[in-house]
Amino acid sequence: MLRILRNAVFGLVFLSTFFAASPPASAAYPDRPVHWMIGFAAGGPVDIVARIMAQALSDRLGQQFIVENRAGSGGNIAAGAAINAPADGYTLLFVAPNNAISTSLYKKLPFDFLRDTVPVASIMQLTNMLVVSNAMPVKTVQEFIDYCRANPGKISFASSGNGTSVHMSAELFKAMTKCDMVHVPYRGSAIAFPDIISNKVQLIFDNLPSALEQSRGGTVRALGVTSPQRWPGLPDVPAIAETVPGFESVGFYGISAPKGTPGEIVEILNKAVDDALKDPKIIARLAETGGIPKPMNPAEFGKLVADETEKWRKVVAFAGVSVD
Repeated sequence: MLRILRNAVFGLVFLSTFFAASPPASAAYPDRPVHWMIGFAAGGPVDIVARIMAQALSDRLGQQFIVENRAGSGGNIAAGAAINAPADGYTLLFVAPNNAISTSLYKKLPFDFLRDTVPVASIMQLTNMLVVSNAMPVKTVQEFIDYCRANPGKISFASSGNGTSVHMSAELFKAMTKCDMVHVPYRGSAIAFPDIISNKVQLIFDNLPSALEQSRGGTVRALGVTSPQRWPGLPDVPAIAETVPGFESVGFYGISAPKGTPGEIVEILNKAVDDALKDPKIIARLAETGGIPKPMNPAEFGKLVADETEKWRKVVAFAGVSVD
C-alpha cells in the first residue's frame, strides 16, 4: 500500500512538473503558414500594402503569411471568411475603412464586425485621391464641381466596391457639393482604371497608392486629396477641403482576428508588426504607397476602428445610401 501511495505521489509530482515546464501553445506560434484574408482584388492598393507586410511578418515570425484575395461585397466576403475561421491565429483579416463603413451601409450582414473580431495591430494611415480621366475638361476641384453641376447625372464615378472608402468618399463629396454622379462599383480599383483612362467612367476617389501611380504615369489627372490638409510628400496636390470646407476621408489599414483568438497570439502579432514598422526598409516601401506608418497596441487600434465605425455611420445617414 505504501509503495502504491509513493508511486502515486511521484506520478503527481512528475505530471505537475511536466505541465509547469510545458510552454503555452502560443509559445510555438506560428508553427505553420498563416492565411491573411484581403477583401479586394490583387494589384490594388490594399493588396500592395498587405503583401509588403505579409513578407515582413514572414521574415520575423519564421512562417509564411499567405495573402488570400477574397474580393467582393465591399470586403465583406473576406471579413466573413475570417470571422468564421477557427480563432487560433492562423486566419487573419486585413482591416480597412470598408469594415467600419459596412456596419451601417449593409443592412443584412451575417456578422457584427466589432463584436465578432479582436483588434490586433494598426499598420498605417493614408488618404484617398480624386483623379479624373484626362478627357475631362477640368483641372481643379472647383472646375470639377462646376462641370458636375452643369451635367447632372452624366458623370460616373468608379469604386473598388460598395462600402469601401473609395465609394463613400465619393458619396460624401456628392452630399457636400450637390453633385449628381452615378456610382459604378468594381471588384477592385485596379480593374476600374482602364475604364477611367478610356473615359467610360470619369473619376475615382481611390486610395493613394494606385491613384498616385496612375497620376504620376500621366494616365489620369489628380485634382485633390481627401485628407483635411495636404498630404506629406505631395505639397502640389491640394486638399479637397481647401475648396469644400469640412471634407475629410482618411483611411486606415490594420489587422484583426476572429473573436476568441488568444491574447498571447495577438501580442506576438502586434509586436511583430510594430517591429516591422521600425524597419527603415519597410517604412520606405510604405512611403512609396503614400502611407504613413501608425503603430498602435491592440486597445488603441480597437478604439480607432470603433470611432471610425461611428463616424461613417453618420456619413452613411447623411448621404442616404444603403446596400441590402
